[in-house]
Amino acid sequence: MSARHSITGADRAANALTRPLRHDEGVSDENEVTRLTAWVHGSVQGVGFRWWTRSRALELGLVGSAANLADGRVEVVAEGPRPACERLLTALRAGESPGRVDHVADRWSEPRGGLRGFVER
Repeated sequence: MSARHSITGADRAANALTRPLRHDEGVSDENEVTRLTAWVHGSVQGVGFRWWTRSRALELGLVGSAANLADGRVEVVAEGPRPACERLLTALRAGESPGRVDHVADRWSEPRGGLRGFVER
């Protein structure tokens, strides 16, 4: 292989910094602020689940809300450092919350900002 066709580690690193990220290629930077929206399915209304979620989110330094939905789910919206949001999502799925969690669907997006504290709705 000729020198002009050889790719070095430095070339790969430079390429990784300049190419666009694929949608499935998250960046796990502790300073990256993100928005997590999670829909919690199961028996999660009227059992203290929103209060429990608020407590976990505040411990992690997140802002957002936990709200009952008409169909029985709880919607959790949290913004903050990605590792903290990931820990909240893990806690939601761990089965240690009040009630019974059958499934948690999640969506990651850009933060919208404008949130203060973490509220139950």
